Amino acid sequence: MRRSLGLAGAPNVRDMGGLPAGGGTVREGLLYRAPALGRLTDQDVTRLGRCGLTDLLDLRHGSEIDVAPPDRLPAGPQVAHIPIFDPAHPVFTYVSAVLLGHDLSAFVDLGTEGTPGAMLSIYRWFVSSPAARAGFATAMQRITDATGPMLYHCSAGKDRTGWLSAILLSALGADRDTIRADYLLTNEVSAAGNEAILAAMASRRGVDPELVRPVFVAAPEYLDEAFAEADREYGSMDAYLRVGLGLDEMALARLRGRLLGPAR
Repeated sequence: MRRSLGLAGAPNVRDMGGLPAGGGTVREGLLYRAPALGRLTDQDVTRLGRCGLTDLLDLRHGSEIDVAPPDRLPAGPQVAHIPIFDPAHPVFTYVSAVLLGHDLSAFVDLGTEGTPGAMLSIYRWFVSSPAARAGFATAMQRITDATGPMLYHCSAGKDRTGWLSAILLSALGADRDTIRADYLLTNEVSAAGNEAILAAMASRRGVDPELVRPVFVAAPEYLDEAFAEADREYGSMDAYLRVGLGLDEMALARLRGRLLGPAR
């Protein structure tokens, strides 16, 4: 798959390099987006080790980390935990429960708005919540200050990771079509694994796959909801970056200087 590292235990680990942005191209081998890394094989760990990671950002809350297999990592990266998590909203723990095949009976309240509606509310929360903005701002600062290759991930590698990727690409000057294509690539890379999980949930727990499918997909309307919230709250994505996340011109210039190369 395009830009995927081809890891058997996490197919959605991929290099952000090669994407057009700001009149140039994102440099390869400096920034990777990923899901949780607890299911990597020995060969996967070796392959990831070749990336020479110096830093890793884990966007999960401790409660999510506690119930998931520990990340399997090569030696080298310093791990920073930057929890972007709303304890008042069950979607975050619901995603973890779905991915790990846990009992979903505790999440019946999601039915009041439906899972798609809940997902949309989370994407609005990414932008409107001061706690979420603080987390994404910290992640962007870490990316700007990194001295070597970096990887960031959440649980599924599509929502918090997806919005952080959208923030990053926006800051680098990528157009909306490029950002959306990167976001939606998750569906292509993760399709086989997601369908296997859905089938297992149906056979073992009698869960209707269509009820939980919205948790697995990177739906364009989810991403659009976050962009629309940025427009509602700040007037533009640029203002969200500068005012909402505190990325001044100096920080943006440093970020672009580190991550952007010449156009291809």
